[in-house]
Amino acid sequence: MSWKIKNHLQEILAAEEGYSLYPAGIRTRFALCYPNHYNVGMSNLGLHIIYHQINSRTDSAAERFFLPDGNLQKQYEQSNTPLLSLESQNPLYEFAIIGFAVSFELDYFNILSMLSRGKVKLLASERGENDPLVIAGGPCATFNPEPLYLFIDAFIIGEGEETINHFLDVYLSTRRKGESRQKALLCLANIPGVYVPAFYKHDYDESGVLRYIYPDKNVPANILRQWVKNIDDYPAHTVIKSNNTEFNFYLIETARGCGRHCRFCMAGYCFRVPRNRSIESIMQMISNVPAKEKIGLMGAAVSDHPQIDEICRFINERNHPMSVASFRADSVTQLLVDSLAASGQKTLTLAPEAGSVKLRRIINKGIEDAHLYKSIDMGIKAGIQNFRLYIMVGLPEETDEDIEAIIKMAFDLRGYMDKNKARGKLTLSVNPFVPKPFTPFQWMAMADMQKVSAVMKYIRASLKKEKNIEVLTESPKEAYLQGILARGDRKLSQILYEAHMLGGSKAFRRVMKTHKISDSFYLYRERNIDELLPWNILEMGVKNDYFIHELEMAKKQKFTVKCFDGCKRCGVC
Repeated sequence: MSWKIKNHLQEILAAEEGYSLYPAGIRTRFALCYPNHYNVGMSNLGLHIIYHQINSRTDSAAERFFLPDGNLQKQYEQSNTPLLSLESQNPLYEFAIIGFAVSFELDYFNILSMLSRGKVKLLASERGENDPLVIAGGPCATFNPEPLYLFIDAFIIGEGEETINHFLDVYLSTRRKGESRQKALLCLANIPGVYVPAFYKHDYDESGVLRYIYPDKNVPANILRQWVKNIDDYPAHTVIKSNNTEFNFYLIETARGCGRHCRFCMAGYCFRVPRNRSIESIMQMISNVPAKEKIGLMGAAVSDHPQIDEICRFINERNHPMSVASFRADSVTQLLVDSLAASGQKTLTLAPEAGSVKLRRIINKGIEDAHLYKSIDMGIKAGIQNFRLYIMVGLPEETDEDIEAIIKMAFDLRGYMDKNKARGKLTLSVNPFVPKPFTPFQWMAMADMQKVSAVMKYIRASLKKEKNIEVLTESPKEAYLQGILARGDRKLSQILYEAHMLGGSKAFRRVMKTHKISDSFYLYRERNIDELLPWNILEMGVKNDYFIHELEMAKKQKFTVKCFDGCKRCGVC
């Protein structure tokens, strides 16, 4: 049966352009793993960037692994074949380094599944001298690695282009010297931006609250998040062309970080300073895109790039269709919307996040109703008929009046569309709010799940009679599981391990109960600002006093202006 798996992987590879494959024995093999299906992983620009960095060296070779799906998963199960790489179809356990790119908390279960399927020991403490080194990077590793600490030997904290090269330099040096695994990990732990959790002990009080973090005397007391000062030095674009992705775009990053200070957003705090790529760098990447290929511009808010219209003109002149990862209603331009419409985009997505002025002030969103109407005008002028709104429920200080404001906003915008002969759909994408680490809301409790579920049901019921309004809601159970994992501590690592042994995510809460750990400890407990949080070992560059300041600003419903030249408020600069 394994030959069927190999044939399937070879067929995927044959349909790609731009992958690298090196003869065995020349380079150290690096298993680059995305803990989800191929089409999801290949839509992740970070995977392309790190793949390129590893293969640009002369001493390392990256090969990709993905979570099998459909018929491929059945073939793996029936044949008991270990998880194989896409490039050479070699098993995971044969690779010297296994690196996971982790973007979503719910993929934690897939990490264990891939390691288990790859016949790699799940527990880092049980791996010996001849076992692979398992590392992880990406947003989840940067924000709160603790729920994965039992399984990961080392985490990359922050942006990875430079750190992965420092990591490989040190690791390969220890290999050449014949150093032990423990000595290699100690050397790696002293690289800026590398966190080796085995060298840090956590101590809890009787109620389960973290009291102390004890670092080994030979490692740093804190790990400083790394970021690329000049992103033009590291072009970021699609490296491997595949038509079997979620979006089928040629991805190009226009900017990194965000300075908008939205108080719910980890990226806005953990990836400061906001950095725009130069127009010359972006044009160079665009010039290399194959003819007629659709370009996907990536960034926290693509419309915030000061030369977004020039970028659009350059793309249009070369007859490329285009799309954007996101834009803000207060910075979108008519040319950008026209370019999207000309590229076949049928829906314009706006993110007010809340319906009321009060809640938008609390979260510091900075979007007003006038921006929404202006964006709809731009869309209608460009020929776009459908509009989508991203909404969060369960926000701090939310009341019934704020929920009614969402419904009123939907009816008002729908009426405005009708008045202007936009006959398409208005879609509301409604999701529970999760207070994330390294945001001013990190100390706050989540809203009660039953209440949030009732609110989403109420919004659906209130709008269901309007045939051209559609309401889509995220599963509350999944959102609240995400909340536990995002805000959790090391105790969850054992829960993940036992849940994996019992079948995965569906067993997670059952295992929590056997350990007498309640959801409410992670979800509904408001934390004191003096409490030691599981992620406090990490330093994002933002001063803790600034998070507290922004929490107070939220309580006062006061607005914080975005980053500006010469600003020294948060500490990053």
